[in-house]
Formats: sequence, C-alpha cells, structure tokens
Amino acid sequence: MITQVEMREAEVLRLPAAERALLVQALVASLDEDASVEEAWAAEVDRRIAQIESGEVQLIPGSEALAKLKAKFA
Repeated sequence: MITQVEMREAEVLRLPAAERALLVQALVASLDEDASVEEAWAAEVDRRIAQIESGEVQLIPGSEALAKLKAKFA
C-alpha cells in the first residue's frame, strides 16, 4: 500500500527542478522553530552585501578560493 508521503513524493518529483528546490527550502525552513536564526542570517547576508558594495571586501572566483584552500590544507 502506498503511503501519503510516497504519494506526495511522486507528485513533487514531477515538478521542475527549480520548483523542487523552492519547495525544499520552504520545508527546511518550516523545521526551524527559532525565527531569530533566520533573522540573524538575513542580517549577516545584508552585512556581507554592504561590505561587497562598499569595496571593503573583494570577491574572488570560486576556483581560486578552492585552489587556495587546497594549497593551505593539502
């Protein structure tokens, strides 16, 4: 016998990848009962964006960052 969860899973898997990703984000967020965590992350994101926009920090390509990490920890 198919369970309700299995039925929902089958429905969700028919959605486009982008819609599934949005659903995953919403489901994970629903598990977090502490709204202050979300607020803290939002504030951190705003702070980092401001640092980038002001020129306080410089972005580097991901491949360069990975190469530096590998060199440091390899």
